[in-house]
Amino acid sequence: MLAKDKKVKISIITVAFNAEQTIEDCIKSVLKQTYKNIEYIIIDGKSTDLTLDKIKNTLNQFPKIDIQIVSEKDDGIYFAMNKGIALATGEVVGILNADDIYANDSVLEKVMSRFNSNSTDAVYGDLVYTKNNNLQKVVRYWKSGIYKKKSFLYGWMPPHPTFFVRKSIYNQFGAFNTKLKSAADYELMLKFIHKNKIKLDYIPEILVKMRAGGQSNSSINNRVNANNEDKKAWELNNLEPYFFTMILKPFRKIFQFINRPTQINS
Repeated sequence: MLAKDKKVKISIITVAFNAEQTIEDCIKSVLKQTYKNIEYIIIDGKSTDLTLDKIKNTLNQFPKIDIQIVSEKDDGIYFAMNKGIALATGEVVGILNADDIYANDSVLEKVMSRFNSNSTDAVYGDLVYTKNNNLQKVVRYWKSGIYKKKSFLYGWMPPHPTFFVRKSIYNQFGAFNTKLKSAADYELMLKFIHKNKIKLDYIPEILVKMRAGGQSNSSINNRVNANNEDKKAWELNNLEPYFFTMILKPFRKIFQFINRPTQINS
């Protein structure tokens, strides 16, 4: 159990590449959090636009912070995330990509309260997809719901940007499997939750806003490729899904478009 005070450190990792249009919003959403014991790690894939300038200019507005910036070429987003996890010294790790923001300034306060109050291994919540140019305009609402024993078999998964995990869990079970191109986050949560049965705590609130436009859903071909990777995630863990598991996983998204608020405030 984590100590019941605010001295417990959380490491937030942001992975970026040519993200000059969004990185400032992302950084500010982290550094404006009311929970102050944050180690912030930014992994940049050697951006060729103004991303690094935006990072430095934004950080200058927050002079007293614990931050690491790494800018070098890598082999993709999951390699970059693994790099950040290896650098993290916090007892809890969260990952917020450059296109995403925390929904409000008290997100990490609420997350760390859950870690402090019980022996959970991970905390997750809800996420909304928004218009690229309007973070209040909702296009999809990913309401996670409470995890049950067979949830993954019925196509369930929590939204990865809302998934906060103890560093010790990464040390015990490993980080992202870089053999996968689009489903390494799914494989990681399948491995942690379904296979190794880590303890979960659900916050029934919107924790993250994500700009819409994921590659896995941008065409039928991409969706087929993503589905094949999902199957591989089960195989890599020597797990057997139901015959309908891979059908239900994308099918769940339909309800996320239908059952959504049209607008939320910051």
